[in-house]
Amino acid sequence: MAEVWFYHLTDSTLEGVLPDLLERSLSRGWRAVIQAGAEERRDALDSHLWTYRDRSFLAHGTDREPHVEHQPIVLTTGPANPNGATVRFMVDGAGPTPHMDDYERIVFMFDGHDADQLSAARVEWKRLKTSGVAVSYWRQNEGGRWEKQA
Repeated sequence: MAEVWFYHLTDSTLEGVLPDLLERSLSRGWRAVIQAGAEERRDALDSHLWTYRDRSFLAHGTDREPHVEHQPIVLTTGPANPNGATVRFMVDGAGPTPHMDDYERIVFMFDGHDADQLSAARVEWKRLKTSGVAVSYWRQNEGGRWEKQA
C-alpha cells in the first residue's frame, strides 16, 4: 500500500515547489502523475514545467496527448495512471484518492491560504486515517523547507 503524504504549502506556491519534488521523484527512478482539480490548472502546470527554469525543463505530457504512456511525468484531471507512475501528486483539491496499491507514494499538496483546499485536505486526512492508512503531514518552515509534523 502507498505511503500517503500531505504537503501543506504555507510559504511557497505549488509552482515553486512542485518541480523540485518531481526532480527528486525522477532521480529515484520513479514516474509521476499529477492530478489537477481542473483542466485549466493542468494546462497552466503544463506550461510551467517547460519554463520554470531558464536552463532546464521537466519532460512531461498531458492526458490529452498521444503516446503519454512513454512520458516520465503526466498531467491529468482524472484518476487514470497512464504512464504506470510510482508517485501521484494530488493538487488543487483533486480527488478522490486513487487506487492506492498502484503507487509507492501519494502526495496531497494543498495551499494553506485557500480555505477550500485546506478543508478538502482535512477531510481526506481524517478519512484515510480512520480507514487505517498510514499518513504523514509535512509543513513548510519559515525557510520554506519541509518538516514532518505528524
